[in-house]
Amino acid sequence: MLRTLRPILERHPWRRRYSSTSLRKVIVDGIKATGPIPLATYMQLCLSHPTHGYYMSSANDIFGTRGDFVTSPEISSVFGEILGVWFMYQWMNKRTMPIRLVEMGPGRGVLMNDILGASTFKTRRRQTITLCSKGQFALEWHDTIDEIKPNADVFTMVVAHEFFDALPFHLIERTEQGWQEILVALADETPDQLRYVLAPQPTAASTLLGLSSPRFLKLAIGSRLEVSPVSFKTMRSLGSLVAGNPGCGLIIDYGDAKPSSGSFRVRCSSSIAASLRNQNQAFKNHQIVDPFSAPGASDLTANVDFGYLTEAIADLVPVHGPLAQGLFLERMGLHERLQALARKVPNAENLLATAERLVDPNGMGAQYKVLGFGGGQSTEEVWPFITPKE
Repeated sequence: MLRTLRPILERHPWRRRYSSTSLRKVIVDGIKATGPIPLATYMQLCLSHPTHGYYMSSANDIFGTRGDFVTSPEISSVFGEILGVWFMYQWMNKRTMPIRLVEMGPGRGVLMNDILGASTFKTRRRQTITLCSKGQFALEWHDTIDEIKPNADVFTMVVAHEFFDALPFHLIERTEQGWQEILVALADETPDQLRYVLAPQPTAASTLLGLSSPRFLKLAIGSRLEVSPVSFKTMRSLGSLVAGNPGCGLIIDYGDAKPSSGSFRVRCSSSIAASLRNQNQAFKNHQIVDPFSAPGASDLTANVDFGYLTEAIADLVPVHGPLAQGLFLERMGLHERLQALARKVPNAENLLATAERLVDPNGMGAQYKVLGFGGGQSTEEVWPFITPKE
């Protein structure tokens, strides 16, 4: 028998507002046939099911102010320009080399366009347009990172913005028996609704997840962890692109340098947000939604463990950070760039206000982190990931 855990968000009335989606039936029928499923499987189905997944359906307007969430590049083009300046600085020592820019994720191309808009890349962007029209420039799309091979003849720049937080994760709990996985099961009272249950005993998979980082070994009985092996594997593939080859990368996402027991990515009042801390969340039209309420109709996300990403590549390339997004942008000259732009545009106040959201210490400036890798020598700190000297 499975030991039932208290369903999350039980205290809130909107917890029970479930929507009948096509994917819900697929998931419910699957659980009825084979039993409870890992949270990673549930998340993968919700986001990537071939016909009903959130990212796979043309009915979902995902990005931008009319979509379900707004990302930093959508808020201000200055964000991408600042990233472009960082990449440009790393490339300067290899400036005779051609550039290969690899962007991870399903966005609208806004970030890549803004990175290419950084001053030194403007000529290259114009060249790109010319070369594309003549068929001499390769613009490629890949389904997996493993399709992109290391190349010593180009300077590879990798950027992943709000990418890792959408990768499936497993939820495990340390018990007296060992690490046991928390699964998604059907509710007893309403079989078409979903809840969390604890697997009856450790499995090989849950044990391996609990042993996959030395940091996890120190955690007490009762501790819960979100662990994403697919994030570890993907990060290692990214590191391999620049390991021993010219290149560098930036990972920007919501999270911290420590493991989390759940996501905290909500759009709601502070009182509800506080009660939902360390719980997996979903968004719909910038509002908080129960992750089980409408499978396939809302984005699911989880905190990124930057410590786990660092461990994935620490033996391959130099790793820098993570650094709070606000500090990264300020050290890279965000305010100076804004002042220069404010003198040239008519809506300067709006420009400054929107850009300030990126560095807000009570919001995106602290909640988002930036992790750099590659660039410089193995023992060399890279700006702005500099440790202050006491």
